[in-house]
Amino acid sequence: MDVHHPSDIQQLQRYPWFHFLAVLGALYLGAVTLRLLSYLGLPNLVRRPTDLRRRYGAWAVVTGPTSGIGRSMAFELARRGLNVVLVGRDPDKLRDVSDTIAKTHAGVQTKTVVFDLSVVSTAQGEEAMRRLREAVDGLEVGVLVNNAGVAKPCAVYLHEFDVDAWVKMIRVNLWALTEVTAAVLPGMVARRRGAITTGNSTFV
Repeated sequence: MDVHHPSDIQQLQRYPWFHFLAVLGALYLGAVTLRLLSYLGLPNLVRRPTDLRRRYGAWAVVTGPTSGIGRSMAFELARRGLNVVLVGRDPDKLRDVSDTIAKTHAGVQTKTVVFDLSVVSTAQGEEAMRRLREAVDGLEVGVLVNNAGVAKPCAVYLHEFDVDAWVKMIRVNLWALTEVTAAVLPGMVARRRGAITTGNSTFV
């Protein structure tokens, strides 16, 4: 005659504290699993992309859009459905980026503003700022990418480089960045929405 002996688990299940610990353990395991999935970036794979036009506005302004990070940002914003104002010093390169966006992203509008940011605060720079303000006037600019930057002089002493190079760096990396931001920020504040990103390969 077989005698059934309850297992250790069955015996433990008779105690109320066993169920409490089992639930607590399951919750902990679930939290650890969610954290791991978040670390691996899984939510980004299943989450719907943000509608940038709806969230920020129909237009983006990108400085330094003809190469590197700036060019990639301009194309990505166009891919996401934003119209783009391209601000750079080389008209031919600006035209090339504008034409490429028009060919690859139907319905996306572009504007180009020729602006050598190293002459900001000069008479020539004031004229370029006027053209930029005119270009964005009336546009729903929701995204600004301050990408243009000067990397040289690098980590050297002040006397080891020509003072004009330092002035150029300050104008492009600080002064022009401030002027361009000031040109689009009031509209963002009035609409209570917008995004501004500042950074390029010179800051990496």
